[in-house]
Amino acid sequence: MSRPISEDDLQAFVDGALSDGRRAELESYLDSNPDVAERYARFAAQREALRAALGPIAAEPVPPNLNLGNLVASRQRPNRSAWQGAAAACLLLMAGGGSGWVLRGVGMDSPAGIDALAQEASYAYAVFSPDGGRPVEIAAADSDALVGWFEKRLSNPVSLPDLSGAGYRFMGGRVVATQNGPAGLLMYDDAEGTRIAMMMRPMVRRDENAPMARHCEGDTIGYAWADNGMGYSLVGNLDVAAFLHPIANEARRQILARP
Repeated sequence: MSRPISEDDLQAFVDGALSDGRRAELESYLDSNPDVAERYARFAAQREALRAALGPIAAEPVPPNLNLGNLVASRQRPNRSAWQGAAAACLLLMAGGGSGWVLRGVGMDSPAGIDALAQEASYAYAVFSPDGGRPVEIAAADSDALVGWFEKRLSNPVSLPDLSGAGYRFMGGRVVATQNGPAGLLMYDDAEGTRIAMMMRPMVRRDENAPMARHCEGDTIGYAWADNGMGYSLVGNLDVAAFLHPIANEARRQILARP
């Protein structure tokens, strides 16, 4: 194998963006790592579902009034205002951009700093907390191995908050990919099986220290903060909304108290 398999390689494999040689290496790697293969098979299935849902829209012919030639000609007419031409051009980009632009939001800036972390934590929780078969990759019984894995991927010291005082048992965790690099995801549950999760990752060039703030994404609520270059977000569903803030405060207290 020419070089180690990375998260970027795995994402490119899902997107069909690898060379033939590298794809063969990835296929061999996934054959030897069924847990990773199962996770990325879910990602691939989601990608195909989105393509199937949005493909007919992207395949529709461009309306005559949005034809590029007509747009260029219209700019030469004195009664055509500048803002109308700009609006038509934006529509043309939307029509040709496919599902990626629809999903990302045209004209909207991607979140950054602590806001990006909050969104990433919410998305990861939505994907992994309902998983009845394998919500974590390394179980709590192998906590030392999990800490070592996190510290290697995040290049920072890591501690695992004990939330049993709030009624939540530590289940284990996994490394997940985000737009800002790898992140660690810890999963906890209570006696009724209600799950909460905490994401942690290094902050990228901003918000290296940030006060705790509440965030919501659909049915997911969370509290995100950053200390000394590491960001954290504790997330759960609406059933735990009334209890999540003090639990996040306790997690932060334990992390700051580590040697």
